[in-house]
Amino acid sequence: AMLRLRLLTWDVKDTLLRLRRPVGESYAAEARAHGVRVQPEALSRSFREVYGAQSRQLPNYGQGQGLSSRQWWLNVVKQTFRLSGVREDGVLTLMAENLYRDFCSAQNWEVLPGAGETLRQCCQRGFRMGVVSNFDNRLENILEQCNLRHHFEFVLTSEEAGFAKPDRRIFEKALHRVGVSPEQAAHIGDDYTRDYRAARAVGMHSFLLRAAGHGEEPEVPPEHVLPTLSHLLALIEK
Repeated sequence: AMLRLRLLTWDVKDTLLRLRRPVGESYAAEARAHGVRVQPEALSRSFREVYGAQSRQLPNYGQGQGLSSRQWWLNVVKQTFRLSGVREDGVLTLMAENLYRDFCSAQNWEVLPGAGETLRQCCQRGFRMGVVSNFDNRLENILEQCNLRHHFEFVLTSEEAGFAKPDRRIFEKALHRVGVSPEQAAHIGDDYTRDYRAARAVGMHSFLLRAAGHGEEPEVPPEHVLPTLSHLLALIEK
């Protein structure tokens, strides 16, 4: 039976947009501009460690602790460089501010294959569309710069919502915003726990974007799996 969907909500990172290059390469290039030599691989490792620790300690950009997301990110960037052996405070602050600004632009993000076309077709079919993303308040601007913002009625970030996926309340906020019931909505994302399972727990439909060969996650019915975004409409309409 064809799903009677009225609303599609979308994850962004690694669903619609991806980083053009590894974080460590962007950080190393910024360092080089200041005469500081650091290996990209070392920076990528440091970033993963620092980002993980800070996300556990100060979840959702430190909202509960009164931090701004900007401050949260400046701390992550500075700690990443410190962990990689860069110590000079003045240059750390400058690099952090530059990187915070640069990650807000299309120079660091690219649209995934098929994303623009799929979004356009979904809009043409009359679906209402929104973003539900664990992201800070730069997301609106990033989508604008990558020429995707116009497809969406709303952009709901975890920073704005006050809750991050898989918390059901961020999905409930999105549903409430357009006044549709969960069974009239579907969420599309690339993360089994935060996207696929979390949306289903609220009673929404959900599709998992998953390249072939990612078999290590729990079983997902094949009719819920998208090898590419271009498969979406066929699954919804079959």
